[in-house]
Amino acid sequence: MTAIVESTSESTTEPLHSRRNHWNNQVRRHAFMTPDRAAITYLDESTTWRALDQRSRAFAAALHRRGVRFGDRVLMALLNRTEYVEAVLGANLLGAIPVPVNIRMSPAEVSFLVTDSGAAVIVTEKALAPLMDAVRASTGSIDTMIVVGGDGDPAHLDYESLLAEDPSELPEIDVPEDTVALIMYTSGTTGKPKGAMLTHTNLQAQAVTTINASDGGTPDDVASVVPPIFHIAGLAAFAPVFYRGVRAVIHPLGAFDADAMLDTLEREGTTSVFMVPAQWQAVCAAQRVRPRNLQLRTISWGAAPASDTVLTAMNETFPQALNITAFGQTEMSPVTCVLEGKDALRKIGSIGKVVPAVTARIVDPMMNDVQPGEVGEIVYRGPNLMKGYWQNPQGTEDAFRGGWFHSGDLVRQDEEGFLYVVDRAKDMIISGGENIYCAEVENVLYAHPGIAEAAVIGRAHEKWGEVPVAVVVLADGVDALTLADLEPHLNENLARFKHPKDLVLVDELPRNASGKVVKPALRKDYGSKDAGLAD
Repeated sequence: MTAIVESTSESTTEPLHSRRNHWNNQVRRHAFMTPDRAAITYLDESTTWRALDQRSRAFAAALHRRGVRFGDRVLMALLNRTEYVEAVLGANLLGAIPVPVNIRMSPAEVSFLVTDSGAAVIVTEKALAPLMDAVRASTGSIDTMIVVGGDGDPAHLDYESLLAEDPSELPEIDVPEDTVALIMYTSGTTGKPKGAMLTHTNLQAQAVTTINASDGGTPDDVASVVPPIFHIAGLAAFAPVFYRGVRAVIHPLGAFDADAMLDTLEREGTTSVFMVPAQWQAVCAAQRVRPRNLQLRTISWGAAPASDTVLTAMNETFPQALNITAFGQTEMSPVTCVLEGKDALRKIGSIGKVVPAVTARIVDPMMNDVQPGEVGEIVYRGPNLMKGYWQNPQGTEDAFRGGWFHSGDLVRQDEEGFLYVVDRAKDMIISGGENIYCAEVENVLYAHPGIAEAAVIGRAHEKWGEVPVAVVVLADGVDALTLADLEPHLNENLARFKHPKDLVLVDELPRNASGKVVKPALRKDYGSKDAGLAD
């Protein structure tokens, strides 16, 4: 795609770039219409729409001055903070492509992203600068390293110093809606991460999907952004914020503290918030102990499976709020299905229905549609579907086989059209010729009062091929638990062949940055032992 640079001479014709429907123009619009309203709050400091526009444009000018052009990739290795958003907007103003980095990655993993994306610029911060220096040394391909907060290293550029430079040299660049806005690398649980190319069209479809799922709201709404911004659930949360022009409260990363979260929600007057189920579990417990006066009208969850126990606690703890289930994946920008608040109680456990922007089918391995009630893979088309995987034609071809995007999610549909996730296709256990869906077993385990968290994996077995193994975290106050203790509960809720054949007690389940349990790690630690298992 060739960038179109508008003339700087005066003209009576409205420039084409001003008509584009993407978040840069939305920020510009709010900066013009409501310049002094707060756009973002972080650690009690607010940035107005005018300042957000000015700072992102100043950053774009600084990047342009250092050779960043349309289509270039800019690595973003930052914790949650306002500068993250400014830097993304600044890169997009040039038609450049931000590449968010999971800051929990090792230098080798980040080096792969640098090499794969071809990024020559890194934007980071003081705490992460040593990690990025290691990456820079190992790849030898990073020309420019920008540090938010500065660290005094002459080899690094200070972010605020760049913004203080003359921004007037920034050309007006037309960025069409089908331009790649982000390269979001998947978690890579089955191999090397793949970079999903998300366009501005994808992000606007996400904005409309999110707004459509909510209660409409008011201009005074406050949206809390809790997930890591380097994750699609965090970064895409700004799409509806910028579309509507409401205030976003960015929550810092770090050890999750439910009481601190509730205090912030109360102080900021948050009206909508998304969290992963493990966070909601802690927040519900803390709210029951010390209730806060909250303004929440919309509560939502996703990124990892939620048990019926957690969903019931959310409904009971926040009865005034719409409890919305948001389901999807990075490649879909990310939301594909929503369970609306009005159906949260009667359809508990469902991921809802496919959103209006998405076309979906539930198919068998031969791409034949399955009947209602039968299990199949959900496949997608729609304006929020990624352009493909960055420099990975084989991965793209595999994902789009048959002309549809293959999600890898196994679902079933009830008679009213509501969908239920049965499992990830790759996580299904086949034991003695019978399919065992891990999510089903996990849901039963979560309902046991002695279990706080649970994950089910397959383990090789000489007789059955594979058998389920439960890895669990005990509930507070529970010191021990055995399979014999679980047997009455399992007998009541599961067929015998679905029962876990081993029980592993752990202090915590390994999770990635999006809150998903890292099952490959569990399989590595507990999936290869077959001694002593029951037949």
